[in-house]
This record gives sequence, structure tokens and C-alpha cells, in this order.
Amino acid sequence: MPLTPVDIHNKEFSRGFRGYDEDEVNEFLDQVIKDYELIIREKKELEDKLSSLNERLGHFSTIEDTLHKSIVVAQEAAEEVRGNAQKEAKLIIKEAEKNADRIVNDALSKARKIALEIEELKKQSKVFRTRFKLLIEAQLDLIGNDDWDHLMELDIDSTELKALQEVEE
Repeated sequence: MPLTPVDIHNKEFSRGFRGYDEDEVNEFLDQVIKDYELIIREKKELEDKLSSLNERLGHFSTIEDTLHKSIVVAQEAAEEVRGNAQKEAKLIIKEAEKNADRIVNDALSKARKIALEIEELKKQSKVFRTRFKLLIEAQLDLIGNDDWDHLMELDIDSTELKALQEVEE
């Protein structure tokens, strides 16, 4: 069992003829030396262990710093990606609105053109109807004319017709 500072302090050497017993003092010193060497070895081992742990701690601190920086970079990249996505979304919406306005304007323009064509067709159909009506009325007047009755009263002999045909030839 290692010596304690109290053991060393309270150690009393018995007196011999010429002072302290030399063998007892040497034995005590040997014990002190062994214990002191043991303490030095333990101290060296603890210092080595402490150094190793400090190195590992430094390594882990470096890893922690790197992770923090990586997280910050990742957050910044995410913010940038989100910002770019929002900008792109706004551009897409603006482009869609422009296209929608263009499509609506084109549709309105075509609708106006079709309405004008319909009006023109209505005018043309009125003109056609009026002309057709006049034509039919003229034909009815022609049919209702007395000249038809006069033609029906004419009596032409078919033999006379043949003779007329032969003369013409």
C-alpha cells in the first residue's frame, strides 16, 4: 500500500548506538522511492491519457466546428434555393399572366371579327332575300300575265309545224 504524506510525517526511526537505525531508514527510503516512482508513472500515464483526450477533444471540436459551418452553409444554400424558387415562381406567374392576357385579347379580337362577319352576312342575307323576293314576284307577275292565256289559245296544227320545219332546212 502506497505511503501517504501523513505516514511520512509521522514516521519515527528508533535510535541505535550511533543514531537512527540505518537499515530501517534505508528500508523506509526504498518504500518512499517505490511509491514515488509509482506516482510518477501514474502521473505520466494520466498526462498521456489527458494529452490523448485533449487531442480527441480537439478533433471533435474541429468536427463540431466543421458541422456548424456545414449547417450554416446548408442553411444559406437552402435560403438561396428557396429565394431562387420564389423568383422563378414569380417570373412564371408573370409569364402566365402575360400569356393569359394575350389569349384573352386574341379571343376578344376574334370575337369582334366574327361579330362583324355575322353582321356582314346578315346584311348580305337581307339583300339576297330582297332580291330573291323581287325575282319570285317578277316570276309570279310573269306567270299571272295574260300573255300565257293568249299562248294557250293559239291553235297550231302539227302538220303545219312539220312543213315549216322542212322549209327551214
